[in-house]
Amino acid sequence: MNRGGSMMKNRILVVEDDRAISDGITTNLECSGYECAVFADGREAANSLAQDHSYDLALLDIMLPGIDGFDLLAYMKKYNIPTIYLTAKNDTQSEVKGLRDGAEDYIVKPFDMMSLLVRIEKVLERTGKLNRILRAGDMILNLDNHIVSKNGEEIALNPLEFNLLSLLFRYKNRTLLREKILNEIWGEDYFGDTHTVDVHIANLRKKLGSDHGIKTVPKFGYRLEDT
Repeated sequence: MNRGGSMMKNRILVVEDDRAISDGITTNLECSGYECAVFADGREAANSLAQDHSYDLALLDIMLPGIDGFDLLAYMKKYNIPTIYLTAKNDTQSEVKGLRDGAEDYIVKPFDMMSLLVRIEKVLERTGKLNRILRAGDMILNLDNHIVSKNGEEIALNPLEFNLLSLLFRYKNRTLLREKILNEIWGEDYFGDTHTVDVHIANLRKKLGSDHGIKTVPKFGYRLEDT
């Protein structure tokens, strides 16, 4: 279900029987602007799809009660739901099986949450399901036509400023290190220092106005707060 033209959030199915892990995943996903549905049992998740399968992506554990993640993948494919495995099974045989069966990615626990968010976005983008219109506070960012508006008025940004703001949008409500911003926007082979980031953030704030929502996190970096 492609929701790219709407203001709706990308919707993610999480099937994980470890409550602490599923809570951590959903908290981070919702903080990043996704909508989640969670199941702890593979069979219950499979049965629920008959009534509701409007998911843009699924995160599946493999070792589940009911039916396991390998069997559950067939249900995801039936409803054209791209799937990422999140599993403690770190053997090559399981990874090869998961990918050959049709999973988009295979991530072994424990995993870095920022890395998971990047992989989710890449899969949504690759499968044409990524929401291309993002919102934070009174700002709307359109990834397709590179337009930013605030309170209904368009704000003129150069390409670098747009890319910088879109990075903050994608990781809204979480702190981005200056080094991370530098690598993402300027590339890992850039020889400048992180002061470059500070200068461009200052220019961006000036264009967005006083209620821009971009917060400085001393000694670390910046965070776009969705208020």
